[in-house]
Amino acid sequence: MSIIQTATEKMRSLPPEKQQEVLDFIEFLQNQLAQNHTNIEQIEPISFLEAAQQFAGCVDGGPGDLATNKQYLEGLGTE
Repeated sequence: MSIIQTATEKMRSLPPEKQQEVLDFIEFLQNQLAQNHTNIEQIEPISFLEAAQQFAGCVDGGPGDLATNKQYLEGLGTE
């Protein structure tokens, strides 16, 4: 027996108001799936630069390039 057949059999044994609740829940699930599918389709790919644009310059006070501290970098990677 398939899932649909089993669900139909069990639903028939419920009173009409509970059958309506089951139908409402099924419609809720269908709407939720349709909404998720729509949201996925609306997302357009963007570059990392565009995604991180809001964080550009958020670290203030430090050197723009860590390579300016040459003594710190000496011996790096030789261990």
